[in-house]
Amino acid sequence: MQFSKSFFVAALATLAAANSANFVNQDSTTRHVVLTPSEGLAQIDGITIPGNSQATVEFPSGWTGNAYSYDDGEANVPGILAEFAFDGYAGINFFDISAIVNPQATDGIIMIYPTQAKTPLSGCLTIACSNQYNQPDDVATQASSDSDFTVILGQRVQSARRGISDIMARTHIQA
Repeated sequence: MQFSKSFFVAALATLAAANSANFVNQDSTTRHVVLTPSEGLAQIDGITIPGNSQATVEFPSGWTGNAYSYDDGEANVPGILAEFAFDGYAGINFFDISAIVNPQATDGIIMIYPTQAKTPLSGCLTIACSNQYNQPDDVATQASSDSDFTVILGQRVQSARRGISDIMARTHIQA
């Protein structure tokens, strides 16, 4: 009986934290990530990610909210948002990048994608980005059955450099 009770408790704990986001900081800037839940949902502590490193945040089942980052030494001002809705309709996870709060932001969270599948992708490496929410009436929400996501932090560039076609092929940051 004790084994089955322990197994049941472990199974519930797994369900409660079945979603995650690995925040990957791709330059030398230390960034603070702020996580904001939708009203009535669990508060999740923010994290600080040194330059050229990464950190994973676990989310409880059904968590909905957003994340933004600000640079060390700068004011805590929302910039580009990574928005999440975990365990939505039919168990699907919904996500997107939104620049509506601060359209001039070019630093911080720039992309998000399911870690295993690598697609669909929301956000861009470049300043001009049509793969995110730029206006409230845009349609940019992505969906995935994956529960683990990668969120890229960095500085957007004016235009893509020749020869670089896939951010996910970068290997200077190892898990």
